Amino acid sequence: MTDARHARVLRLVAEHGARTRGTLGVAAVHVETGRRVLVNSDAPFQMASTYKVPIALRALALVDRGELALPDLVTVQAGDFVIGGTIGDRLRPNETAFSVRLLLERMLIESDNSATDVLLRLCGGPYAVTEHLRENGFVQMRLDRPTSAIVGDAYETAFPENPEERWAFFEETKLPEGIGVPLAAAERYDRDLRDVTPPAEMTALLERLHRRDPALLSAPSADLLLAIMARCSTGGARLRALLPAGTPVADKTGTFGGTVNDVGIVTLPDAAGHLILSVYIRGAKAETATCERTIAEVARTLYDYALFA
Repeated sequence: MTDARHARVLRLVAEHGARTRGTLGVAAVHVETGRRVLVNSDAPFQMASTYKVPIALRALALVDRGELALPDLVTVQAGDFVIGGTIGDRLRPNETAFSVRLLLERMLIESDNSATDVLLRLCGGPYAVTEHLRENGFVQMRLDRPTSAIVGDAYETAFPENPEERWAFFEETKLPEGIGVPLAAAERYDRDLRDVTPPAEMTALLERLHRRDPALLSAPSADLLLAIMARCSTGGARLRALLPAGTPVADKTGTFGGTVNDVGIVTLPDAAGHLILSVYIRGAKAETATCERTIAEVARTLYDYALFA
């Protein structure tokens, strides 16, 4: 990409980001050439549910070590239960066991929060996931809390531990799934520097997954993780939205108030390679739909320049 074309990409990305009335962070790389587009790529951004990617990484690393197995059955406990997703919306805790593989699928495909907190518990908790990231060279990406604590801290709410009381609490409050969050809760979340990543580190993680780096995961585990992400059902209005129909995308979204994210791997047509991009928005004053459109426009801009550079 020439300097002039690169400068034009940066201008277009900045114009798209301005519509959010927040802060945009982008780290994109065309894998086969190494060309990069970086905007606020080393600044910390709240991961929201994109933090489920490093949880999955840790879980599958434990599978590779033989410390977990994909068919293992695990019961959702009261402390794991969070509204949002088919587990939290339809089942009471302590009633049903799920395989590790199904928990991974529910966490990544529909962003199920109960599945996330179960897997996080199996992984040894947030600090064990963070330590695993450090061991693999990701020094600024960090996990600090289960999803229940992230929501609870933002809402300044302590969730009941009794299973029936916890179920009744979520049913009564109907905590939104990241959209329509009250302004005060959204602002508390945006100021919180826990559970954050620079976009550049998330892109680096995805690039190593794409390359099947054996130091990160075995090839079968990397294949499984990316295959599950390719079935993501929450990102139709984001990275995928303006790409040509049928473009393969493996991604994970994240949303909480003014934080709206999507990270993933896009396969370009005609053997043109792969585009890996992490698009983060924090502190947005615009509606979620506007932020989603911004992510879609950034993705299409980067797609076109990766394809035609």
